[in-house]
Formats: sequence, C-alpha cells, structure tokens
Amino acid sequence: MNPNDPQYSQIGTGSTEELCLRVSAATLSRVLFEHPESNELMLALERTATLRKTNGNQIVVIKVKPFGGGIRLMDPGVLQNLVGDFHFDSQRSQDELDFRIQIHPQDWEPVKNFCLQQFQQSGSVLESSPERELLEEFEDALEIRLTSDDYRVKPLGVVVENTPSQTDNVRAPGSPTVRTYKRFEVRIISPTLIAAILDSSQACDDRNLRNLAWKDKQLGGRGRANAVLALPYDLVTAAFLELSPEKRGEPVQVMGHQLDGNVLAILDGIESPKYQHFAARK
Repeated sequence: MNPNDPQYSQIGTGSTEELCLRVSAATLSRVLFEHPESNELMLALERTATLRKTNGNQIVVIKVKPFGGGIRLMDPGVLQNLVGDFHFDSQRSQDELDFRIQIHPQDWEPVKNFCLQQFQQSGSVLESSPERELLEEFEDALEIRLTSDDYRVKPLGVVVENTPSQTDNVRAPGSPTVRTYKRFEVRIISPTLIAAILDSSQACDDRNLRNLAWKDKQLGGRGRANAVLALPYDLVTAAFLELSPEKRGEPVQVMGHQLDGNVLAILDGIESPKYQHFAARK
C-alpha cells in the first residue's frame, strides 16, 4: 500500500473541533522467559528514556512499558467508507499509515468494532503481527536482530480502553485518546538472548539510561535511549492485584521501578474497569 497515493494525501492531519477523539491501535506483547538459574518465570519490559521539553526545561522521562507499538492501517479507504471523515493525528502517522487517528466521538463504536473484526479475523486492512515492532524495539534496546529461532508467538486476544485519557505521545500530546490493543505472548527460547536481556536489565539503571539519552541528543539524535527490564512475573501480577480494581490502570511500583499502567493490559486474570477483554479466536 502506497502512503503517497493521492487518495490518502487528501485525508487531513491533526484534531479539529469535530474530529476531537483520538484512536490508537497497537500491539502489546507479554515477553516471557525462564531465568536460567532459578527457572523463575520472568517478564521482559521495554525501558525507555526520552528527552522532552516541559515548561521551557528539558528533562528525560523514564518509562517502563510492554513491548509493542503502533499498527499500520494498510487501506485507509476501507475506514473512510465506514465512518466518512477522519484525520491522522499527525503528518508522521499519515506518512507511515499508523493507526493513530482523529474521529468524531460518535464514531468510536463503529471504529472499535472495525478494529475487533480485523484483529479477531486477522484481516488484511490492519497489520496483524507484533513482529515488526518487536524486532525494531529489541534491536534498539539490545542491538540484537531477532530471528524466528529466538522466540515463539501466540495471540492472547484483544483489550479495549473505552474511556478517553490524555496521551503523552509526542505526535498529539494531551489529546483525549481511546485505545485498542491486540495482545500476544512472546516466549524467548534463545539462551543467548535471555543472557542479553538479563545483562541489560542489571547494567542499565535509570541514571545510566538518562545519560545515554542526553548523549544521543548531543550526537544529533532525538534524545532517546532504550534498555530492557526483567522482573519476576508473579511479582508484577501481585503488585497490580494489591490495588483496587479502579486503580489498576495506574502506574505501579515493582522492585523500585515504576511501571506504566498499561502493563496491566498484558496480564491475565486481573479485573479492572479500565479494560474490556475479548478472547482470541480459535
């Protein structure tokens, strides 16, 4: 699909008074492996440092979140036929055909159902695999190019976040956003990759990560750095279970690290009004 096709260039960008609800569709991967010494089940999360300007000052923001990222809308014309007018949230999203869009609030239900249908039937309009983002993020964090021999993937279903919340995404900061996530479990089976994950988790603390982000900016980059954080899966689950259901979508502290609230979306068996779950189709 060619993003430079004239029919796609006619789709606008950014929010308007009418197109004021942002929709984000993404993959989230529950990356698991067994610790080589204890056999404990471990959860690998992406740890990012990003230089941002706040109140005129530049600061480095640390986030710990699931691996995953934006899904591509391979044929925007199909969505146009369904809901009519919509915008991409930014020029970059339009250029990359990322499903980060602005819609009329009343169109959320048909757009949600469109995403569910595509996700559950592996439709051709929305990207259906987590592997593009997974490979990119592991290469950024570990400088390792994953191969199909390193891991196994299985779908876990879909999670929908119906209640809008402000996004901190740099493409549309502050925009009220609803979200759909296609969830996967990724099992790491390569001993070499497991060792690299553990080394990254132990060697790169928040202070080192901040310094790497500043160094990236000084070298002409965007001011970003990535690493991997490995935590016992049971401890992460227990930390969310200790919260009331209403607070389970908020950030949580585990072993001195603040995890983003959307880590909850990759866990099983934890109820929260924030997320609506749909099982994977068999």
